[in-house]
Parts: sequence; structure tokens; C-alpha cells
Amino acid sequence: MQEDKQSKSKTEELMIETKKFFDAHKKKFGDSLRKGNNVIYLDFLELTEFSNKLSEEILLNPEETLRMVELAIEEVGLVKDVRVRLYNILKSQEIKVRDIRSKHLNEMIVIEGIIRQASDVRPQVVNAKFECPSCGTVIAVLQMEKKFREPSRCSCGRRGGFKLLSKEMVDTQRLVIEEVPESLLGGEQPKRMNVFVKEDLVEPKMEEKTTPGSRIKIIGVLKEVPVPLHSGGLSTRFELAVEANNVIPLEETFEELDISEEDEKKIIELAKDPHIYENLARSITPSVWGYEEIKRSLVLQLFSGVKKVHADGQKSRGDIHILLIGDPGVAKSVTLDFMAKISPKGRYVVGKSASGAGLTATVVRDEYLRGWSLEAGAMVLANKGLVCIDELEKMDPGDRSAMHEAMEQQSVTISKANVQATLRSETSVLAAANPKFGRFDPYQSIAQQIDLPPTLINRFDVIFTLRDIPDRKKDERIAMHVLSEHQNLGENMLIPRELFRKYVAYAKQRIQPVLTDEAVAAIKKFYVDLRNKPVSSESSMRPIPISARQLQALVRMSEASAKLRLSEKVEITDAKKAIGIMKYYLMQVGYDYESKTIDVDRISGKFSSSQRNKIFSVRDVIIQLESKIGKMIPVEEIEKELEGKMDKTEIDDALNKLVINTEIFKPKRGYVQRM
Repeated sequence: MQEDKQSKSKTEELMIETKKFFDAHKKKFGDSLRKGNNVIYLDFLELTEFSNKLSEEILLNPEETLRMVELAIEEVGLVKDVRVRLYNILKSQEIKVRDIRSKHLNEMIVIEGIIRQASDVRPQVVNAKFECPSCGTVIAVLQMEKKFREPSRCSCGRRGGFKLLSKEMVDTQRLVIEEVPESLLGGEQPKRMNVFVKEDLVEPKMEEKTTPGSRIKIIGVLKEVPVPLHSGGLSTRFELAVEANNVIPLEETFEELDISEEDEKKIIELAKDPHIYENLARSITPSVWGYEEIKRSLVLQLFSGVKKVHADGQKSRGDIHILLIGDPGVAKSVTLDFMAKISPKGRYVVGKSASGAGLTATVVRDEYLRGWSLEAGAMVLANKGLVCIDELEKMDPGDRSAMHEAMEQQSVTISKANVQATLRSETSVLAAANPKFGRFDPYQSIAQQIDLPPTLINRFDVIFTLRDIPDRKKDERIAMHVLSEHQNLGENMLIPRELFRKYVAYAKQRIQPVLTDEAVAAIKKFYVDLRNKPVSSESSMRPIPISARQLQALVRMSEASAKLRLSEKVEITDAKKAIGIMKYYLMQVGYDYESKTIDVDRISGKFSSSQRNKIFSVRDVIIQLESKIGKMIPVEEIEKELEGKMDKTEIDDALNKLVINTEIFKPKRGYVQRM
């Protein structure tokens, strides 16, 4: 009796505290309720400052206390049938999934993880109340499994024959949460936890944020779930599950980022700066020295072009794809990792360990629903984000082909088992690859050194080659930069990270630039001139031809440049920026803009034009002599044929180059033979 009185007075005391708190913050909660979803979002830190007792009670005895808080809100007259959702809970309540123990049962905990599976949303009996006919005790039984459960026994000793008073039905969904990879040590397997979400947490708008692959933080109450045995009884071992009070998505696309008025002022102020483009470029991987052009194109990739739907229903993508090919140790992976972190919904995958299913989507057996379910891969999970693929050349060719559709059509079609689906993958791709032999070979064209199919290369808007060539001045600068990074733990981004993200988000949300006539004329002239340059017969091997895809790439980069300036029109300056990047890329991979020819010299960077012509002359002579003399050709004969045109040392040099390029070999001394 005494205990009842105490608990009653304690409850009343807490009710009074709660009412005081809500009276003091009436206006704030009124705004939350005006959105019309009968949900109040409660900042736990504010509550702690106001009343220590109430906040402690919520942590230790969450269900009853929150029910009491909801009752108090109704009594204050704010709203009927309200739900309280907590956020900003103390760090001390954050627990790793692997550290959850029985002592945490029925307490409020916070866990973080990646959603691995999500069931459909269905109505379910979550709670049933029974009355014991012997002693009148009301027993609440949580309904967690498929079978409707009655209480096994009452505290007075009675078994069975309980009277069902009421059952509570709500929309529910079961999520399976897996630990975040960063929190794991060495060889630990990530642990999983069942989470039940219900009521407003499964509304369609919220459900979009709880798709498999999303990172979320869950605030909820840890419950035990009885495990039924085959014999019909209950096991002594119990399963654990978290009943969610609030689900907080940790990843948002640029479209979802919240931008306050204060942020907007800062962004508009930034956009007025004439050097904004350079400043944003310098904010990308400040720990890596140089590569200005590449950093500029990475900025444009973040802003991306404008997605268009044509009158005939055909779509053209706005996302920009970039490929970096380079020697080892030129900070490719650092750049990729940085980009994956700064972009919302960024995903970083490594070629060797990525499969086609892991990149696009796969169908798996669902043990819970006893059917097939779809699991999305990286390119689908990063929809409206960025996928960084490292070591692209080490991917299995069969798996690599899965990327083709995702990159151009921006969708992933899957037809396996009884699942036919088309998933969206509006994703920018930033990939890095190494040349075939680990390093660039100065004797070969770049096209021959990339171990990637031309169809895939063609889908990238820009390709950059990163060469690691010793150069005293440049090496001194890099050394100073790297060493000062170690001394001062790195310099900050020129534009702070959060502001950078909000700037990109603002541009993507509000700005849809349109091409002006001047910009169209500039792009057209560049493209047509480039396509129609005369090609001399000897340099007819175009390593990477420019196609209509590159024309679209120019448009996308020009639009991104206009977005960057927060301009509604794509001016000629934007077109020139895009052309500048395209020229730089083509100069690297084989187009010599000055001499107006596609020149193999530009690719290999080793032979001059005259040197190359000599190699070709020697090769042509060998082919001619082959028809007269036979397979084995004496070097003397070659010298006779080229008498007066080339001297002996030049011929020897050309023959050596041909041997290196495996076009000829020397079967015996003084003779050569074609491969």
C-alpha cells in the first residue's frame, strides 16, 4: 500500500514537471504539431537542463515515463493522441550492437548502423492486455512473433484461461541493422540487431530514408523476444530486439540537406566572390599538392549538370563521370576517399572485392519472409550521390559490364528468380585505375595501356592521366607540402566542410541553368573543329576518339559551372571552363591542339615526330623485304634499302624500338623477323 502511494506521488510529481516544461516551450512544440502529424520532437538535452529527475526516469523506465509524458501533453491541452520522439540523447546511452547485454533490457539505448533488410509495412498486434480471473492482475504481453501469444502464467501462480481485454494494432516494419564497418576492430564480424519501427516512423516519407543500405541512428527501448521451441514450449534463451522511439537518418542527399536562412546568406555571399571556383577546387583534398585541373573537374562533378527528360520521354543524365588513371603513389585513393566522404550518400568500393551484384543489385533468399528479396548494391544505394570505384582495372570483366547500364541509362534492371525490377541509380561515378603494367610505359600509347574495354572508357566524360615523373622543382614542392602536413596535421579546407556541402546542396536544389546561344556556339565550334581535323596516314591511330558523348560531357560541365556561380544561365565563360578541362584531358590522352593533329607523340611523350617517322620507315622496309626475301631479313638488306635516308645508328635505334614494342625479334645475329 505504502509503495503504491509512493509511486503515485512520484508519478504526480513527474506529471507536474512535464506540464511545466511543455508550458514553457509551448510555442516551439506548437510549430512541430502544425505540420499535422501529431508528433512532438523532444530535445533530450533541453529536458535534462529543465528537469534532471524526468530525464533520468526516461532513460531507466522509458515506456511508462513516455506514456506519462504523452498523457501530460494531452492534459496541457496541446493535442490529443500525441507521440513523443526523442533526439539529442546523451552520448553515454550510445552502445555498440556487440556490447548490448541483458542489463540494458527495458532501458533507452542508442545504436547506429546500416540497414541490411527491411520488411514490408503491415498492421500487427503489438500489445495485448489480459486479465487474470483469479487475482484480477492485468498482464500486458508484447506480440513479437507470428503466433499470437497469451501469458504463460500469472504472478499468483495461475496458468492459462486468461481473459483478453484489448489488443493494440499499429503499422509496423522490421528492420535488420548491421554495425557500421568503421566501429569494428581487425577481423570482427559485424553484428546484427532486429529493430521494430511503427506508427509515424513507417510513414511513406520516412520509409524512403529507411531503405536497405542507408545509415541510421536508432533511439529505442531494448526488449527481449521469447523464442518458441518446436515442442510448443518456450526456450530459456531469449532474442533481443529494439523497439524504436525515433529513427534518425545519418545520410541525406544534397536535395534533402536542410539550409537555414543564415546558411543561405553565407552561400549567396560566397557566390559573389569571383574566385569561388578556385576556392572550391582548393578545398578538395587539401592534403594533396597540385592537380588543379583534376580538382576543378571534381568540383564540377559534385555540382553536376541538369537531368533532362525530352519530349519523346527519353532521358539524358546530368551526372558527370570521371576516370583517373595513374602511376602508383599519386594519391588516387586519397582523392576517392575524400570525395566519397564529402558527398552525401557517397560510397567507396574497391575493384578486386566488388562484384557485379555488389555494384548494382542482387536477389537473395529472405529467411524472414520466406521468399526472395532484392538487395541493392553500391550504385543503387548511392542514388543521387557519388560512387568511388578504386582499382577499376582489377574488377572481373563480367562484373564490370554490370556498370554500363547504371552509368548511361542511370537505372539497374534485374530479372532473377521471381523478382523483376528496375532500380534507379542516378549516381556520379569517380573511378581510378592503374595502367596494365603498374606504371605508364613511355613507349606505348595510353589507349593500349588501359586494361579497360572501349565501351566503358567511352562512358566517362573526362579521363585524366596522373604521371609520376621526377622533376626537381615539383618534387621539392610536393615534399614540403607532405612534410608540413605531417608537422601541422594538415591544413583545413579553404571553405569549411559543412558550408561546402550546403553550398553544393543549395545549387542543386534551386538552380537549373539553361544554355545561352553564345555558349552553344562556343561548344559547337570546339566540337566540330576537333572532329574534322585532317589526320595524317601514319598517325591514324586515334587512342580515344571524341564522340557525341564528349559533346554531352561539355554541356554537363558547362551547366555545372553555371550552377557553381548560382546562375540560371550557362554563359560563354562556363562553356570555356568546360572546353578548358576537355582540352587538358585530350592533350593528355593524345590530341595536340597546337599542331591541329592527333599525334601519337603526344601520347607516348618519348619520340619526336621525326623519330617516329624513322621507326615507321624501318617497319615498312621490313614488310616490303619480307615479300622478296622471306621471313628472316638480314639487317644489311635494310641498310641498303635506306641508304642515303638514314644512317646506321638511326636504323639500329629504330630496330631496338621495334623489338621493345614486340613488333619484331632477332632470331639470330644480324637478322630480324616480324612477330
